[in-house]
Amino acid sequence: MSLKKQYLKTRPTCKVTFRISKEAAQSAQQVFLVGDFNGWNEQATPMTPLKSGEFSTVLELDTDTQEYHFRYLYDGSRWENDWEADGYATNGVDGENSIVRV
Repeated sequence: MSLKKQYLKTRPTCKVTFRISKEAAQSAQQVFLVGDFNGWNEQATPMTPLKSGEFSTVLELDTDTQEYHFRYLYDGSRWENDWEADGYATNGVDGENSIVRV
């Protein structure tokens, strides 16, 4: 899993690429990125499956917010954090959320 950030010079936005490795994806058929940026909607941000077995998606995040909590939802039933997140925070439900800082 990884986060790649690209800050835009023309506006207060950071393009963040969220990527899940083949090893992390295991046998997942579908992965959704769920977090503050989409109101924790479990269907709003599907990740694109790649031929390599990885999953990826790119979001433009407003840098005014600075910090976003998120998790990955595998096949509609299994929640996972990003192993390379910028940080983690207790979510009050079942453990921790991943954090991306922009």
